[in-house]
Amino acid sequence: MSVLIVGSIAFDTVETPFGKVEDALGGAATYASCAASLFSNVQMVGVVGTDFPEEHLEVLRSKGIDTEGIERTEGKTFRWGGYYDFDLNQAHTRYTQLNVFENFNPIIPDSYRDPQVLFLANIHPALQLKILDQVGTPKLTLCDTMNLWIDTTRDELLRVLERVDVALMNDAEARQLCETWSLITAGKRVLEMGPRIAIIKKGEHGALMFARTSGGSDSLKFFAAPSYPLEELRDPTGAGDCFAGGLCGYLDYTGDFSLESFRKAIVYGSIVASYNVEDFSVERLKWVSPEDIATRYNEFMLMTRFE
Repeated sequence: MSVLIVGSIAFDTVETPFGKVEDALGGAATYASCAASLFSNVQMVGVVGTDFPEEHLEVLRSKGIDTEGIERTEGKTFRWGGYYDFDLNQAHTRYTQLNVFENFNPIIPDSYRDPQVLFLANIHPALQLKILDQVGTPKLTLCDTMNLWIDTTRDELLRVLERVDVALMNDAEARQLCETWSLITAGKRVLEMGPRIAIIKKGEHGALMFARTSGGSDSLKFFAAPSYPLEELRDPTGAGDCFAGGLCGYLDYTGDFSLESFRKAIVYGSIVASYNVEDFSVERLKWVSPEDIATRYNEFMLMTRFE
């Protein structure tokens, strides 16, 4: 069993009402891989510059993440700077410096080309298509996206959606892609684009899942889950990537891709994200234990039980 995750690796400079970090380890692939590693074996593909310290790679390896697929190339690592006000659902970008990520040309190592689960994190749809062409036939393929690709590369994004099993996006992206205010309508329209499952992330308000089943009037399945409630948090950066990574890792661990398993995976993804936002970068994920996850899972079950 393995999860192959392809995406960005970055230095993040982030300021929230609760603190600030400069050049902290970040990026979609970083967050998703750290999250997935709590459940399963992870193979990670990305690119970094010559300024990327070995200690960051050691952090990833300490989580059991296979870093053979991380390319080091001449130049500077991708950097993002931003801040949050007290509305922590909204990131405000101060700068984006693509650096070596601008010419990222993912080559999947031979030993990575037969994963059970493939997660295409938020990168250009053309790169997502290229990765799909390099792997065999994963049992489950998932992709994430963002508003930029919906605006500028819609046709390529639609080609990606035709080829994946699961599409993940946040509520604003779903509305933009499907040109509707209704997330119910958006979920249905995403399924019409090709995936059998659409998951719409709603930040602190949880997630919605839409799924196609075979025929009949009951062919659309719907599931809604809240997020794990927190009294204190420090930095929401990477929460959506951790949600996706936790979901992928759990599904790979079980090998069960039924809708019932997806429901549990969404809860586990929410739990991992809840730990991530308790500190900056991946600092909190370094110390999360299986017992920590089990505790919050049990609390989640009690919190949502109504019969």
